[in-house]
Amino acid sequence: MADNTTADAASPISGNEKRGKRIQAPRAPRPPRVPVHGVLLLDKPVGLSSNDALIRAKRMLNAPKAGHTGTLDPFATGLLPLCFGEATKFSQDLLEADKTYEAVVHLGVKTDTGDTEGQVIAERAVDVDVDIAQIEAAMARFRGPISQVPPMHSALKRDGKPLYEYARAGITLEREARDVVIHSLEMLGYQAPMLTIRVTCSKGTYIRVLGEDLGEALGCGAHLNALRRTGVGPLSLQGAMTLEQFDAAGEVEQRKAALLPVDGLLQSFPAVQLPDELARRFLHGQRLPLAKEGVAAPEYSGRVRVYRESDAVLLGTGLLQEYSILAPERLVSTA
Repeated sequence: MADNTTADAASPISGNEKRGKRIQAPRAPRPPRVPVHGVLLLDKPVGLSSNDALIRAKRMLNAPKAGHTGTLDPFATGLLPLCFGEATKFSQDLLEADKTYEAVVHLGVKTDTGDTEGQVIAERAVDVDVDIAQIEAAMARFRGPISQVPPMHSALKRDGKPLYEYARAGITLEREARDVVIHSLEMLGYQAPMLTIRVTCSKGTYIRVLGEDLGEALGCGAHLNALRRTGVGPLSLQGAMTLEQFDAAGEVEQRKAALLPVDGLLQSFPAVQLPDELARRFLHGQRLPLAKEGVAAPEYSGRVRVYRESDAVLLGTGLLQEYSILAPERLVSTA
């Protein structure tokens, strides 16, 4: 009599296999996430949302904490600073910062979204009707403080829902005008019907709306054909990388080497160097009388970046107050 015990033990058949179902091998565990601190100057491609770009870069670094510093529409390209780890504490500064853009405005064609992603709702030939002198005169009206009505195709929320969801449902809501500042607006080129401009503006400015408003001022209508962000606060596209370049930089450690340090976000603030004992007190939240302690301080009242003198490690930011009193503001946990 044959003994099938060994064969059965070596080749068990599960109920799923008997029913013709394949058993998937267990997935390999993900490598543990490691702390990453710094800033990636990303040159975002067209067609990708800011959040999707952030997710991809975060995966390439296996980073536990990340955030971006202001949304770029999917159809826009250019500078998108991504903050990792302790750098996220200072991302709000870039959200508040001025931005610089280069844009191509298509005169004579209006779309329902104000950009190339919408449907054409009106057209008018401009080859003869609009000249450079008229454009310069129209642009002059939009320099300095202005008011803008946010577009329906935007991420602003009403009752917890983005405006673009209402717009897609064919609903138009009343929106209050917002005050913004156009610091500079210049023409880079004009070959009818395409007008290329450079804009430096305050936070909250919609370049799509600026393009549409220029078209209205010229009496022909317009929409944004292309948009590229070239500057965010003190940061520029110089040294920025595409996702492909960042991926090709190597393994995680090589990619980390491509990041700006955390204080790359703070270069516009004066620096204060603290001896070790004062650095320890600063990290414990104590206010420091710098003049009394013999520490050199800039003749300045406002925000400063603070370092430990012995090893040049960033401690965080502080507020330099009257009589050279330094008050801690945001501290870096890796100091």
